[in-house]
Amino acid sequence: MQAVWARPEEPAKQILFIPPFPSKIPHKTMATAPAITAYTPTFNEAAQIRAVLESVKWADEIILVDSFSTDGTVEIAKEYGARIVSEKFCGFGKLRNLALAASANDWMVSIDADERCTPEFAAEVRQTLAAPKCAAYFVPRLNHFLGRPIHFCGMYPDYRQPQVFDRRRFKYHDHLVHEGFVCDGPRGYFTHPIVQHPFPTLAVVLAKNERYTTLMAQRYFNEGRRAGLGNLAFSPAAAFVKKYFLQQGFREGTHGFLLAGFHALYTFVKYAKLWELQRR
Repeated sequence: MQAVWARPEEPAKQILFIPPFPSKIPHKTMATAPAITAYTPTFNEAAQIRAVLESVKWADEIILVDSFSTDGTVEIAKEYGARIVSEKFCGFGKLRNLALAASANDWMVSIDADERCTPEFAAEVRQTLAAPKCAAYFVPRLNHFLGRPIHFCGMYPDYRQPQVFDRRRFKYHDHLVHEGFVCDGPRGYFTHPIVQHPFPTLAVVLAKNERYTTLMAQRYFNEGRRAGLGNLAFSPAAAFVKKYFLQQGFREGTHGFLLAGFHALYTFVKYAKLWELQRR
């Protein structure tokens, strides 16, 4: 409150008190977001798990679906109060569904070990879920390649699958890799991106290429797909053209050329491994 005081040598004047706000104006009640669970699937992610958990400390619950890490990943996660669900690797789809089943809350945020939430994204989650209009929301991802943010090559906004959703109306397919989903309700889109660091070095690029081509070839084989000479000869070239020209990878300079080249390599190795499987 504010008061007007007279100087000591003068007769005291009347003191006027002014309330900071009119007392009869009612306060408006703001809607609050429901409790939220953030989950992460992991295997030997000690080098980066602390960074992702720091970025989701705002969540009401954190779940780690861990495939028996041996490098201290689980011990680090426990420092953040994360609940641990231990399960051997059985495909990313099944692991993600285990997180949904274990969650204490209905609204969930999916965040991988190489992804980072931003404060802007966290605020948008709270604001949106205070009055949600959709059952699931796609989230833009700003990918980094060899330390540089990439805006072309199909890597931004890179809507992979909904990463904010109501688990009562959402489920993943039981795919080994690049899992699909089913959603019983409308889907929306967030504005603020999360940040992803999937390829910090060429060694990581090649290691992921080896793992994911194996998983994808096995998935194709299980689905009855087969590879022929046409896949081996033309699909890698088409993959390069898509990344470098159609998705404007050339605008990223050398980084874009490397990305397009590695995508072509991934495509070639994937079909070569599928061809090998079908010959057994």
